[in-house]
Amino acid sequence: MTDPDDLSGDDPDGDDDTVFEQLDETDTLADPDVPDPLDEGVSPNERPEGVTAWGVTEEEEREGEPLDGRLRREVPDASFDDEGSPDRGDGLGDESDTDGELYDDEVGEARAGRLVLRDDGEDFWADDIGVDGAGASAEEAAVHLVDDEG
Repeated sequence: MTDPDDLSGDDPDGDDDTVFEQLDETDTLADPDVPDPLDEGVSPNERPEGVTAWGVTEEEEREGEPLDGRLRREVPDASFDDEGSPDRGDGLGDESDTDGELYDDEVGEARAGRLVLRDDGEDFWADDIGVDGAGASAEEAAVHLVDDEG
Protein backbone atom coordinates (compact mmCIF):
# COMPACT_ATOMS: atom_id res chain seq x y z
CA MET A 1 0.00 0.00 0.00
CA THR A 2 1.18 3.55 -0.76
CA ASP A 3 2.11 5.84 2.10
CA PRO A 4 -0.11 9.00 1.85
CA ASP A 5 2.70 11.18 3.21
CA ASP A 6 4.99 10.17 0.36
CA LEU A 7 3.43 11.97 -2.60
CA SER A 8 6.64 13.34 -4.10
CA GLY A 9 6.25 11.14 -7.18
CA ASP A 10 2.90 12.74 -8.10
CA ASP A 11 4.40 16.17 -8.87
CA PRO A 12 5.95 15.99 -12.36
CA ASP A 13 8.02 19.18 -12.05
CA GLY A 14 9.13 18.54 -8.47
CA ASP A 15 8.28 22.08 -7.31
CA ASP A 16 6.67 22.73 -3.96
CA ASP A 17 3.26 24.22 -4.80
CA THR A 18 2.70 25.49 -1.25
CA VAL A 19 5.34 28.20 -1.58
CA PHE A 20 3.81 31.51 -2.66
CA GLU A 21 6.12 34.08 -4.18
CA GLN A 22 5.52 37.76 -4.91
CA LEU A 23 5.43 38.45 -8.63
CA ASP A 24 8.12 40.76 -9.89
CA GLU A 25 7.17 43.87 -11.86
CA THR A 26 7.59 42.21 -15.26
CA ASP A 27 4.99 39.57 -14.38
CA THR A 28 2.30 41.97 -13.16
CA LEU A 29 -0.25 43.61 -15.44
CA ALA A 30 0.09 47.00 -13.76
CA ASP A 31 2.84 49.45 -14.63
CA PRO A 32 3.82 50.98 -11.26
CA ASP A 33 6.25 53.83 -10.77
CA VAL A 34 8.13 51.80 -8.17
CA PRO A 35 10.26 48.71 -8.71
CA ASP A 36 8.80 46.73 -5.77
CA PRO A 37 5.06 45.92 -6.15
CA LEU A 38 4.66 45.86 -2.36
CA ASP A 39 5.65 49.55 -2.16
CA GLU A 40 2.83 50.70 -4.44
CA GLY A 41 0.25 51.07 -1.67
CA VAL A 42 -3.50 50.58 -1.47
CA SER A 43 -6.17 53.12 -0.58
CA PRO A 44 -9.41 51.27 0.21
CA ASN A 45 -12.88 52.79 0.10
CA GLU A 46 -13.99 54.66 3.20
CA ARG A 47 -17.32 52.82 3.35
CA PRO A 48 -18.85 49.82 1.64
CA GLU A 49 -20.59 50.62 -1.62
CA GLY A 50 -23.81 49.12 -2.86
CA VAL A 51 -24.82 47.10 0.20
CA THR A 52 -27.95 49.20 0.71
CA ALA A 53 -28.79 49.49 -2.99
CA TRP A 54 -31.84 47.87 -4.50
CA GLY A 55 -31.37 44.48 -6.12
CA VAL A 56 -28.62 43.17 -3.83
CA THR A 57 -30.70 40.23 -2.61
CA GLU A 58 -32.09 37.53 -4.86
CA GLU A 59 -35.67 38.36 -3.86
CA GLU A 60 -35.28 42.05 -4.79
CA GLU A 61 -33.72 41.10 -8.09
CA ARG A 62 -36.54 38.67 -8.87
CA GLU A 63 -39.33 41.13 -7.95
CA GLY A 64 -37.83 44.12 -9.70
CA GLU A 65 -37.54 47.64 -8.35
CA PRO A 66 -40.69 49.77 -8.04
CA LEU A 67 -40.80 52.90 -10.16
CA ASP A 68 -41.23 55.08 -7.04
CA GLY A 69 -37.84 53.97 -5.73
CA ARG A 70 -36.12 54.61 -9.03
CA LEU A 71 -37.64 58.09 -9.33
CA ARG A 72 -36.69 58.93 -5.72
CA ARG A 73 -33.01 58.27 -6.51
CA GLU A 74 -33.09 60.24 -9.76
CA VAL A 75 -30.74 63.22 -9.75
CA PRO A 76 -31.40 65.92 -12.35
CA ASP A 77 -28.58 66.85 -14.68
CA ALA A 78 -26.74 70.05 -13.83
CA SER A 79 -27.67 72.84 -16.20
CA PHE A 80 -24.48 74.64 -17.17
CA ASP A 81 -26.22 76.57 -19.94
CA ASP A 82 -28.50 78.43 -17.54
CA GLU A 83 -26.79 81.58 -16.16
CA GLY A 84 -28.97 81.62 -13.05
CA SER A 85 -28.30 77.99 -12.19
CA PRO A 86 -26.79 77.47 -8.71
CA ASP A 87 -24.79 74.56 -10.17
CA ARG A 88 -23.03 76.74 -12.73
CA GLY A 89 -19.95 77.53 -10.63
CA ASP A 90 -17.23 80.03 -11.40
CA GLY A 91 -14.72 77.64 -12.94
CA LEU A 92 -12.06 78.11 -10.26
CA GLY A 93 -12.69 75.12 -8.02
CA ASP A 94 -15.36 72.73 -6.93
CA GLU A 95 -17.26 75.34 -4.89
CA SER A 96 -19.86 77.45 -6.69
CA ASP A 97 -20.20 80.28 -4.15
CA THR A 98 -16.51 81.09 -3.52
CA ASP A 99 -13.43 82.14 -5.43
CA GLY A 100 -12.35 78.50 -5.54
CA GLU A 101 -9.61 76.63 -3.81
CA LEU A 102 -6.67 78.42 -5.32
CA TYR A 103 -3.19 78.54 -3.84
CA ASP A 104 -2.35 81.45 -1.54
CA ASP A 105 0.20 82.28 1.19
CA GLU A 106 -1.34 79.78 3.60
CA VAL A 107 -1.49 76.84 1.20
CA GLY A 108 1.67 75.47 -0.34
CA GLU A 109 1.94 74.10 -3.86
CA ALA A 110 4.75 71.64 -3.11
CA ARG A 111 3.52 68.30 -1.83
CA ALA A 112 5.15 66.84 1.26
CA GLY A 113 6.30 63.27 1.36
CA ARG A 114 6.18 60.86 4.25
CA LEU A 115 6.75 62.56 7.62
CA VAL A 116 8.88 60.83 10.25
CA LEU A 117 8.99 61.98 13.88
CA ARG A 118 12.32 63.29 15.18
CA ASP A 119 13.63 61.79 18.41
CA ASP A 120 15.36 64.92 19.72
CA GLY A 121 13.97 67.29 22.35
CA GLU A 122 10.58 67.60 23.94
CA ASP A 123 8.92 69.29 20.95
CA PHE A 124 7.31 67.23 18.25
CA TRP A 125 8.96 67.84 14.89
CA ALA A 126 8.86 65.70 11.79
CA ASP A 127 11.15 65.44 8.79
CA ASP A 128 9.98 65.00 5.22
CA ILE A 129 11.71 61.91 3.83
CA GLY A 130 10.01 61.98 0.43
CA VAL A 131 7.09 60.19 -1.16
CA ASP A 132 7.04 56.52 -0.22
CA GLY A 133 6.57 54.36 -3.27
CA ALA A 134 4.14 56.68 -5.08
CA GLY A 135 1.26 55.08 -3.20
CA ALA A 136 0.19 57.92 -0.93
CA SER A 137 -3.30 57.85 0.50
CA ALA A 138 -5.60 60.87 0.16
CA GLU A 139 -4.67 62.02 3.65
CA GLU A 140 -0.94 61.86 2.89
CA ALA A 141 -1.39 63.60 -0.47
CA ALA A 142 -3.26 66.46 1.23
CA VAL A 143 -0.17 67.53 3.20
CA HIS A 144 1.68 70.40 1.47
CA LEU A 145 4.74 72.45 2.36
CA VAL A 146 4.26 76.06 3.48
CA ASP A 147 7.12 78.56 3.74
CA ASP A 148 7.86 79.93 7.22
CA GLU A 149 7.24 83.65 7.70
CA GLY A 150 9.95 85.76 9.27
